[in-house]
Formats: sequence, structure tokens, C-alpha cells
Amino acid sequence: MLPAHRQGAYRLRFDWGPAGAAALIEDCDVAVVVDVLSFTTTLTVALDGGVGVYPYRWDPASAAGYAAERGATVAVGRSRAVPGDVSLSPGSVRAAFGPGRVPDTRGHRLVLPSPNGSALSFGLAEAGVEVVGASLRNATAVAHWLSARGGAAGLPRVAVIAAGERWPDGDIRPGLEDLWGAGAVLRALGALGVGAASPEARAAADAFAAAEGDMRDRLRDCASGRELVDKGFGEDVDIAAELDTSAVVPLLRGEAFVDAAS
Repeated sequence: MLPAHRQGAYRLRFDWGPAGAAALIEDCDVAVVVDVLSFTTTLTVALDGGVGVYPYRWDPASAAGYAAERGATVAVGRSRAVPGDVSLSPGSVRAAFGPGRVPDTRGHRLVLPSPNGSALSFGLAEAGVEVVGASLRNATAVAHWLSARGGAAGLPRVAVIAAGERWPDGDIRPGLEDLWGAGAVLRALGALGVGAASPEARAAADAFAAAEGDMRDRLRDCASGRELVDKGFGEDVDIAAELDTSAVVPLLRGEAFVDAAS
């Protein structure tokens, strides 16, 4: 890895996918994973309902056994879900665990496999770096939590990683939704006046600022949003566009995400 690619002169950094994470995290304190459609959005919805989330690599064959060992529900693939199933869809998680559900689901456990954000979180945990999940729904909450952690040495060194999607050949497909989600976190950190941001991080923040005023429409019209709308998951895109409606800060402790803000 070339030193120039590590953005090492800056406390706030930004890159894409597992390779970008590997470039940035060697001397970072916190990795912020962003997968707006839909892992980190679904993660915030689950934590809003008091549900602990276990990220898992995209391996449906082993996910059920992993969940059973932990007394957890396993989320099925969104396209395979039938009414009543919990899946990667934030709408399905809200229906299952949202406010007013009976019985009370606080303390419930959910294994949430996904090929992008969840797999990235799982890999970062194995690498030993502290992992936080962020989306458009909780970007400012994450920024305030990171800022509050700054002591005499200043803000932690933060790598914001956009998960992206996948092309059919498996390569990362950068998605506007994750650029905007990462930019929302970085812009909120910039507004707090903490930490020098790399040019890559500043560009992500600028991209979010340009889209913030009509985020719902832009999210529905970008390639990943259109894909979900065309498949009948427009509600999931609308939930992802709920800017700063959640105060949760998903922090990976051990195997599971819990709310660090609670």
C-alpha cells in the first residue's frame, strides 16, 4: 500500500470498500462504516427498537447456525422474504421491532448478513479496529459521539468507509447513496470544528451538502435507489432518507452492535 493512499496527514479520512478500509485503518482509531441501502440504515432502525445486531458476512448457508448459537433471529435475503420475515429491508425490521410492537422486543438479537456493509464490519472487527455504523438517519449523532471522545490528543483518527455495492463480477460499485451518507458524517464533524479532513473527506462532505436539500428525491433517483424502487422496496429508500431522525450510535462491541449513546 503506497503511503500517499493512506491519507495519513489527516485525522478525518474517506475511502471505499474493503481495499479502501485496509489503506486507511492501520493508524486509525475508529472506522465508520456507511452502507445506506441498506445495512447501516437497517442497523439504526433495529437499535432504535432496542435490538442488538450481529453483523455477518454474506453466507446464508452458515448464517442460520451462527444465529441459533446466539439465540438470535437471522435476517433472510430481501428478495427471498415473505410477509412477516425479517430481512435486510429496514421496513421489515421496523415492522418487526418498531415502537409499540407486542411483545416488547428490547433485548432481542438479530443476525444481519449483507454482502457489503455487514461483511465490511465483520472484517474490520477481525482486524481489531473499533467499528461504528452510520447512515443518513444518524450521521449527526455519530459525529457528536466521535467529537465527545476527543481528549487532550484531540479527535480520534477516523476512517469513514463507504461500503458501495457490487458489479456482477464482484468489483465494488461506488454508490451515490454511500457517498452522501459518508459526507453527512464528515460534514457534521467539520461543522463541529474538529480534525483536519483529507481532500477525499472534504469532497464527500461537499457532495452531501449539494444533495441535502432534496435528499429523498435524489436517493430514489440514484442507481441504487431506482433498483430498490423497481423491485418494490421504495419504502426502504424513504426510510434511508430520514435525515438525522435517529440518535443511536451503533458501536461494535464483541460480536454485536450496541447503542454507544445509551
